[in-house]
Amino acid sequence: QVQLVESGGGLVQAGGSLTLSCAASRSIDRIMAWYRQAPGKQREWVASITSDGTTNYKGSVKGRFTISRDNAKNTVNLQMNGLKPEDTAVYYCYANLEGISSWGQGTQITVSS
Repeated sequence: QVQLVESGGGLVQAGGSLTLSCAASRSIDRIMAWYRQAPGKQREWVASITSDGTTNYKGSVKGRFTISRDNAKNTVNLQMNGLKPEDTAVYYCYANLEGISSWGQGTQITVSS
């Protein structure tokens, strides 16, 4: 299993930017992802990145969010631009290693209108 620790959350005005970081306790040669969960809603996938850097995004964040990873540092980042109130949620880092799913503790993003 791997431990994941997120950082970088906070309060931002609509249109602003934030960068989330996720540090893994060991190298991960698998896909890593960011999910989010808004109050009263189910957790949803936001973006993912393979070990060779192929990215995919949820439609509503495409063009605004950028996921990246540094395999040497065992980190994955989520650069979020043009934030909207509907992006308000707890954001979670995710990895699946050897069939075991691991989640970070989550970091709160609040976007004020």
